[in-house]
Amino acid sequence: MSVADAVNAQLGDGYCVRSAATTYPDGWRLDRHDHPWGQLAFCNSGVMRVVSDAAAWLSPPTRAIWLPAGVAHEIVMKGEVASRFLYIAPLQAAPLPRDPRVLEVVPLLRELILHILRIRMLDPKRPEHDRLAGLLIDLLVEARPQDLSLPLPRDRRALALAERVQAAPAEPASLADLARHAGASLRTLQRLFPAETGLTLEAWRQKARLIAGAASLSAGAPVTAAALDCGYESPSAFITAFKRQFGVTPGRFRT
Repeated sequence: MSVADAVNAQLGDGYCVRSAATTYPDGWRLDRHDHPWGQLAFCNSGVMRVVSDAAAWLSPPTRAIWLPAGVAHEIVMKGEVASRFLYIAPLQAAPLPRDPRVLEVVPLLRELILHILRIRMLDPKRPEHDRLAGLLIDLLVEARPQDLSLPLPRDRRALALAERVQAAPAEPASLADLARHAGASLRTLQRLFPAETGLTLEAWRQKARLIAGAASLSAGAPVTAAALDCGYESPSAFITAFKRQFGVTPGRFRT
């Protein structure tokens, strides 16, 4: 096979980047699927919750989720979501991470994503398109990863509790009550969560709440409202826990 043939095989249909833009209503679900190309999932408004077999990620505005080719996932929309998807051919995506992750979207990267969407597809045979694709990869390689992922347990009872906490992070029920509703004892779930997620049950619930708070902040909620949205009665306690988890204050995270 010639070099040109090898390149074409990796590019698939001759393009190196494709794009799609759709606005989805609150609660809309894209059922489990995967892509032969890598996918960058970004939204201008709302929040996307992306779920694989092993983890869940939240992607608010100013962040994006990188999903390598072949990763099966579903996407659930929170609020009205103006989705902006880029699909990157395997050859072009080779320098990018081989595992899913949330990335910070700096203003230059955001404008580049929107510019590519206006073009729709990048053809590597056109020098100006090839330069845009190269810049996109450079910016994605340099983008700071964001710890907005939650490892998911495999046990059905632990997973039932995890799904309930993610759906209603501000719910005041005790862990014992949540365990009982999930069909297990608190002690059983306290054993399962570290074994299957690497986090204690208590730490997992706190991280789930803080990620929900981060999503609220990115959607424009004031710090006090974001704290209440994710189950903190005291904004100061929320700020302290948030800074410990993410390394920045809620106000700094939003920018």
